[in-house]
Amino acid sequence: MSGALPRALKVQGHDVRVVMPKYRVINNQKFGLKNLAKSLAIPVGGKVAIVSILEGELERGMPVYFIDYKPYFERDELYGTPEGAYEDNAERFILFSRAVLEAIKAIGFKPDVIHCNDWQTGLIPVYLKTLYKNDPFFQRTATILTIHNIAYQGIFPKETLNLAGLEWKEFTPEKLEYYEQVNFLKGGLVYADVLNTVSVTYSKEIQSSPEFGYGLEGVLAHRSQNLYGILNGIDYSEWNPVKDDLIAVNYSLQEIDKKMECKRVLLEENNLPVNLSCPFVGIISRLARQKGLDIIAEAINEIMSLDLYFILLGRGEEKYHRLFSMIGRKYSRKVAIHITFDNRLAHRIYAGCDMFLMPSRYEPCGLGQLISLAYGTAPIVNPTGGLADTIEEFEPETGKGNGFLLSEYSASALVSALERAISIYRWKEAWRRLIKNMMEANFSWAASTEKYLKLYQRAIDKKV
Repeated sequence: MSGALPRALKVQGHDVRVVMPKYRVINNQKFGLKNLAKSLAIPVGGKVAIVSILEGELERGMPVYFIDYKPYFERDELYGTPEGAYEDNAERFILFSRAVLEAIKAIGFKPDVIHCNDWQTGLIPVYLKTLYKNDPFFQRTATILTIHNIAYQGIFPKETLNLAGLEWKEFTPEKLEYYEQVNFLKGGLVYADVLNTVSVTYSKEIQSSPEFGYGLEGVLAHRSQNLYGILNGIDYSEWNPVKDDLIAVNYSLQEIDKKMECKRVLLEENNLPVNLSCPFVGIISRLARQKGLDIIAEAINEIMSLDLYFILLGRGEEKYHRLFSMIGRKYSRKVAIHITFDNRLAHRIYAGCDMFLMPSRYEPCGLGQLISLAYGTAPIVNPTGGLADTIEEFEPETGKGNGFLLSEYSASALVSALERAISIYRWKEAWRRLIKNMMEANFSWAASTEKYLKLYQRAIDKKV
């Protein structure tokens, strides 16, 4: 989103800047980052951190500013390791949130809207209405906060308020207090001018119950008049089998038989028997319970009894690393497991598989199912959040639909959906119709961008 939405906004003539931490994985030389020779003094509790600003370009004429503070961001991972979150995440993102505002001032760019994303930037709206309330530079700047996954909230001990430089009057149930702790996301939900999340269904789900709202459903219901759902899009310049240079063979709907060559190569590269009549099921996922891995694990022996191949790519919680590594060893003639992040392999899985498994317990939007549609790879999903908004059960009798839905969140429903998909796969005429429905779908950023522009205007009007 932080790449595709700014590009789409710039195409429409808007002046867009992106600000993010300078993580270790960002290569200064590769992206030609330059130091702006401006250092910022950012208070974090009783200390002052001296922060640099680096500048690069997302594309020509669209600056990306990096907040460079090596003690906090020069690390192997972004937010934590498989064993857990970094213990100083509160300090890291207090510094980042204040540095964003100071960097904007140093650059001299007065934004109409600051678009914040998730708990890591939840303090920015708080700061604008507290510490920076009387700063003339930001008098006309509105804020939007996008919730990408409400399960991750940035909850820290109440003493964190001192690190953030905020007064104790902000520590109330109506503001940042959350069961005797400080909640960064809650702060953003209370103070941002407008809120949104990344699908219409998810925007309703997170107000409905603790199961989806993770304790913030009351706050969201209170702000329901300012909460909107806008579905994410995908960047078809990156995810397009016609011109994807990371896949074995390019193909289109008109040359769909070439997809079989992608399947053959994927099987060979993963040392699996090359049987092209056997359906190939793929998963590309963060390895966490949210993604439905618990019901996959529960059903794995039954899944392996079906006539299919199975490939998984992802990283996440250590227990799932161990579990799927064991599954890979047990079913080595049918299964390939990759506990890593590999962009090239991800592209090849989307292109080479017949089905894409995404049985998430909840899913704010989901991009995997949208990408799989573009590659003619049938999504099998639990209809929640963005999955419910984008995938419709395929009905061979009418020829309508673009995937397969679980009837409920359970191992048995997962197996049943897989069995339906395999049955349709054997019915070649129906499967070709399904592929046509998938590849003709359009989930580009164009429609979403128009909705975001209207949302920005609502935020500006509310600020004024």
